[in-house]
Amino acid sequence: MKASKLISIILISVLLLSSTAIAKDELDPAVKAKYKTIEANLLIGLKSDNEGLRTSCAYYLGEYKSEKAVLYLMKILRDDECYAARIVAALSLIKIGNRQAVYMVQRTSLFNEYEGVRKMSEKFYLSHLMKKYLEEHPEKTNELSYVKF
Repeated sequence: MKASKLISIILISVLLLSSTAIAKDELDPAVKAKYKTIEANLLIGLKSDNEGLRTSCAYYLGEYKSEKAVLYLMKILRDDECYAARIVAALSLIKIGNRQAVYMVQRTSLFNEYEGVRKMSEKFYLSHLMKKYLEEHPEKTNELSYVKF
């Protein structure tokens, strides 16, 4: 059990620290043609029994900002037994930015049974709010640069 938790924590750390700049608009035509296949495979991976595969697919669907993944990620956030998968699902939902997804993360930050999931969801949600505020008020960027979540 401890080894499983340790592996989950290490996996989440690696996923969160690695940053990939994948934007649909900036892909060359050859990759754009394969995008649907990539997205479909990641969606299939979300349904896997393999905890690591599920978590990785959730992360990369967030990087791709896949609107098709929102309902699947919300199900993981709400029902998954693995708290690490729930945290990654919350992060991905915030990255996707869908209003329904952001609302789900906000509610999770208040009512999830796992304290760690609640705390991380709250951090993701507050970061989202700060980002939106700074986009609307760019002159406040220097004043609020000290705020960390």
